[in-house]
Amino acid sequence: MGQIQSIGFIGVGIMGKSMVRNLMKAGYDLHIYARTKAKAEDVIQEGAVFHESIADCVEGRDAVITIVGFPQDVEEVYFDAGNILDHAGAGTYLIDMTTTSPQLAQKIYRSGKEKDFHVLDAPVTGGDTGAKAGTLSILVGGDEADFEACLPVFQAMGTNINYQGKAGSGQHCKLANQIMIAGALSGVCEALAYAKEKDLDLDVVLRSLSSGAAGSRQLDSLGPKIIQEDYAPGFFMKHFIKDMKLALIESNMSGLDLGVLSQVLANCEELEAEGMGELGTQALMKYYTMAQETDFNDDEDAGDNL
Repeated sequence: MGQIQSIGFIGVGIMGKSMVRNLMKAGYDLHIYARTKAKAEDVIQEGAVFHESIADCVEGRDAVITIVGFPQDVEEVYFDAGNILDHAGAGTYLIDMTTTSPQLAQKIYRSGKEKDFHVLDAPVTGGDTGAKAGTLSILVGGDEADFEACLPVFQAMGTNINYQGKAGSGQHCKLANQIMIAGALSGVCEALAYAKEKDLDLDVVLRSLSSGAAGSRQLDSLGPKIIQEDYAPGFFMKHFIKDMKLALIESNMSGLDLGVLSQVLANCEELEAEGMGELGTQALMKYYTMAQETDFNDDEDAGDNL
């Protein structure tokens, strides 16, 4: 197949919209599909061609990129009625950039191979900031020759682009990333909860610790938001929960006991049950605030019983 010029893009959300913009800046012809056209009006005005169906969006494209919410959404766009596998042309590069199950990535790869598609799993990390700046880390699994062919496409969206291995390997690397984030983010939240309880100035604490051994990307990007109680999503809590569940399933299948991951998942699920799934991952801090409020209320109740 020749050089990639025309791209079908499915999933124009917080991340996808910026990725579409960067692909257009790089000169690619972008065709998009979204369930709600109104949410994509800005990129349509900027030159992306909107299609009313997945079938129309993928027909005649050199490559198709998907970045949707959950594994069931990936299943839907690749396998349900009107799907990608039935309507894209033979030889098309199919690139799923959703964080999803490595087993599902392998299923798409096998099904795609049977129909003469080039299939890659290429989840990303870097959040909405990296998507806007075009500095995403892109973790790619599949055939190495297909990775090489799609490298210019990836370079339009990211700067740290690495081939991880066979199909599903990109997803495994992304789950390792989410396991790291679970530990780092919970550490940031616990440290700030402790500092606040001890009446320290949190801005001074952040300034003091960010360049030392405890410094991390989570501290730098989310620490200031936590201090300001800014819980707007750069990455949804509900999607982080999905990723941690996938990582826990894969860990259990391999006989690994990842205690920190399990605890952070339980804490986040508690917040989701309280209606916070649409907040950003930094809302994990609310777990500690809620715990303090509960302890305070329990103390009050105990006093009433004296």
